[in-house]
Amino acid sequence: MSRGSAIIIGASGGIGRALADELDARGSFTAVQRLSRHSAPPIDLCDELRIATAASQLKEAEASPTLIIVATGILHKADRGPEKSLRDLEPDWMMENLRINAVGPALVAKHFLPLMPKSGPTCLAILSARVGSISDNRLGGWHSYRASKAALNMLVRNISIEWQRKNPDAVIVGLHPGTVETPLSAPFKGNPAHERFAPEQAARQLLDVLEALKPAQSGQLFAYDGTLIAP
Repeated sequence: MSRGSAIIIGASGGIGRALADELDARGSFTAVQRLSRHSAPPIDLCDELRIATAASQLKEAEASPTLIIVATGILHKADRGPEKSLRDLEPDWMMENLRINAVGPALVAKHFLPLMPKSGPTCLAILSARVGSISDNRLGGWHSYRASKAALNMLVRNISIEWQRKNPDAVIVGLHPGTVETPLSAPFKGNPAHERFAPEQAARQLLDVLEALKPAQSGQLFAYDGTLIAP
């Protein structure tokens, strides 16, 4: 997916910033556009108008990205975290997870995919998570986060099917970055079962995975080591 330009949405976060830096270092793209709430144009995945406006401004600037990565998400806030049991379930928190982790990326696809070329290799990649896999769920808990990532994985599949009718060479996938040393994972550092990566290493791994993917693999979820994660 070299040539053309790249867009990183969520470029102010740990993984997003590292992805943009790594793309700059590799020099495979003519430009790397970093989008966040504080960029120009700004973008907010909870606000469709801002998403649409950002896409419109990039279109006016004749942007034609061949790679778009959505590196946003929520797992916890200062006063709320993933549920350990059904007793902890709160509808507002569940809806916030769904809005940020699933609806927001879907709206990015709605407004940003039309910027991409309709022929030739292109890629839309969205950060997801292994815990969104239904078949891989053996621990339970984390109801809102798991449900939002499962919804995202279904949306990735749906979007891929629709977009490949327009461009059969397109790849649209979810990516599981593993446990990365960012504020999102900070409260869970005590779990020794999970290997942890610096954002820079995670970015290199994820971009290597994207470089190897083919259109036949579109619509699926891949881990940082390139392995397929079952739905």
